[in-house]
Amino acid sequence: MTLSGNQYEIAAGPYAAVVTEQGGALRALSRDGRPLILTHGPDEMPPAASGQLLAPWPNRIDRGRYEFGGEAYRLPVNEHERDNAIHGLVRQESWTVDGHEPHRVRLTYRLLGHAGYPFRLDLALEYALDAERGLTVRVSARNAGSRPAPYGHGAHPYITLGRPLDECDLTIPADRYLEVDDRAIPEPAARDVAGTPYDFREGRPLGATRIDNPYTGLHRDADGRAWVRLEDGTHSVALWADEAHPWLEIYTADETPAEMRRAGVGAEPMTCPPNAFVTGTDLITLEPGAEFSGSWGIAGS
Repeated sequence: MTLSGNQYEIAAGPYAAVVTEQGGALRALSRDGRPLILTHGPDEMPPAASGQLLAPWPNRIDRGRYEFGGEAYRLPVNEHERDNAIHGLVRQESWTVDGHEPHRVRLTYRLLGHAGYPFRLDLALEYALDAERGLTVRVSARNAGSRPAPYGHGAHPYITLGRPLDECDLTIPADRYLEVDDRAIPEPAARDVAGTPYDFREGRPLGATRIDNPYTGLHRDADGRAWVRLEDGTHSVALWADEAHPWLEIYTADETPAEMRRAGVGAEPMTCPPNAFVTGTDLITLEPGAEFSGSWGIAGS
């Protein structure tokens, strides 16, 4: 048995993917054998949260402390160097397969009361491949408890063209971004990207630009999808997020293990920005019995 548990393979046309039992994570995705995301071995821990689902919050909570419903809570700090609670509670857990077809796999996880998060959620993930449209991921959460619960989710794939980012063009379809401090906690108010190094609305060479920031004010197509694109003149890879995800964290992998450093862009669809449990920005309150869902995906050419 590998460290990440069972490996669920799916395929359709030129696309193939591997989803792991641990965390319900996307470990690999390719088109015609060409990787579309940074991958790792089945017996390795996912480096820099690669491919993981982030729930019931994405990114960071400042010192793990927040208030909700008039009560104060304190989550275990698991980013010790910055004194934050990071990336939720389910990315290391064993998920149960609830259906596996050649092109699709569905997994579920029941999150019971946890230190600092005394709420109960039923979570579900579906990964589906289409020969024309590539990968679609659907994430859903239902409050299976007896009281309202704070909720947000995100995902952490690194899209790649198999070459250094400095040689690629990047498009980020966003009008605003959040500046962050040295502990990666964002300031409250979003800034306009115009006139800053963070403006990639038209698509341009990334060069040596370093990014680790949340973006919002997303431009969407007729289907309500916002697209992040990485291109090199020959190939492209694009991640889309639906309207359930008004935020994108973009990370140029500058502080990752050497083998993946600036080899892919962390393009992370999020339902809320970092530290939303503290600020309340786009935080979802799930009433007992209520459900929330959203979709994102990746395609290559």
